[in-house]
Amino acid sequence: MAQKSKKGKGQGIQLVTKEELLAKAKKPGEDAKKLHPFYKGKIEVVPKCVIRSFDDFAIWYTPGVAEPCKMIKENKELVWTMTNRWNTIAVISDGTRILGLGDIGPEAGLPVMEGKSLLFKYLGGVDAFPLCLGTKDPEKIIETVKILQPSIGGVNLEDIAQPKCFYILDRLRKECEIPVWHDDQQGTATIEVAGAINAAKIVGKKLDEMQFVLFGAGAANIAIGRVLRAVGVKIENMVQIDSKGPLHPDRKDIEAVKDQYADKWMLCQKSNKRGARTIEEAFKGADIVIAASKPGPDTIKKEWIKLMNDKAIVFATANPIPEIWPWEAKEAGAYIVATGRSDFPNQINNSLGFPGIFRGTLDVKAKTITDEMCVAAAYELAKTAEDRGLSEDYIVPTMDDWEVFPREAVAVALKAIEQGIAREKPSRQELTERAETIIKRARDQAKFLMKKGFIPPAPEE
Repeated sequence: MAQKSKKGKGQGIQLVTKEELLAKAKKPGEDAKKLHPFYKGKIEVVPKCVIRSFDDFAIWYTPGVAEPCKMIKENKELVWTMTNRWNTIAVISDGTRILGLGDIGPEAGLPVMEGKSLLFKYLGGVDAFPLCLGTKDPEKIIETVKILQPSIGGVNLEDIAQPKCFYILDRLRKECEIPVWHDDQQGTATIEVAGAINAAKIVGKKLDEMQFVLFGAGAANIAIGRVLRAVGVKIENMVQIDSKGPLHPDRKDIEAVKDQYADKWMLCQKSNKRGARTIEEAFKGADIVIAASKPGPDTIKKEWIKLMNDKAIVFATANPIPEIWPWEAKEAGAYIVATGRSDFPNQINNSLGFPGIFRGTLDVKAKTITDEMCVAAAYELAKTAEDRGLSEDYIVPTMDDWEVFPREAVAVALKAIEQGIAREKPSRQELTERAETIIKRARDQAKFLMKKGFIPPAPEE
């Protein structure tokens, strides 16, 4: 059976089969198995200072380096201008919730953290270092981050299981002098909300009147709900679903652990005013489902989509396989479908968020990353796509819409300044020029290394 699939941004409609779509979906994984051992890693350290002769090492190392050391000793703030701390972050994971693979350990999680660091550099010009920790103990993770602070300008927590991910983030945001961010919470929420803003515009509905189903009650969807409420979505119009069904006041299993899962218990009390007790009841009359649950396919059933309102919106963002294939959601009546994959239209992926958000955060040396900064990023993401022309297959920018990252960085930086948490206060023009220059340099550097053969071409298939 042929399936109509738009190629995005006015490129026309092509007819492809389900078999071709499935083969396309499998290809990135097949290529990854070949290319990871070929390159033996995705990032490396390269010099950024002049080396005119070996004499220069007397400047960059001993004995000359003693002078900046003494200056920093007298004024610790100079570390931000005399070292790369201003642009350095750590990507930290314990390997307990890797993609849709679960607790696979720190070694198996390292390819993901390297990939994250690559995206930080290429899309945001941020120097990110992957650190997979050999502990699952929240207290040890917290202590590790705290003692790393003198060397880094920020921390991206990644793929840490709940409920400890909430505890770790809350503690570190309170106790650290640098911004600490959990991408699975804040990053996911930012891009999902941007997508929802534009999807609502396309279908002609208002966010504050729409009925939401949040399929999954992990770190991502809890944060998505929080940021959705910040942009006007009413909590009573939300139904959150976990592995046992919709959250509601009679969920005794959640009440028993409400101290550990305070957010879930709050949702049991305040959301789901429709009184849904089954998944079918939750989907019936819903305008949008945002799924961040276990990988599919068939995690979300076509029959459930059929229960939704006209012009239904479906975000199936599990990786590596979405909860429902896009073509199946469309067959069931969905008008707009988004996934977390780059090989389908409407990629709802954190890669559109964290590079620009950290760029803006670092450029003003913000002390933290607030939910308001995430909202500012979401609106700028949505506006960037709108400026380029919205359609049902283009609700958020793509990674090659390169202007989104400096625009997002500026929006985040200005919000940090407005909130009084920025150590520096450049003008909008200065922020724009800084972000564009740093990001362009990172991309040009990668292109130069490929052109000159320092990064060898991928082997022929």
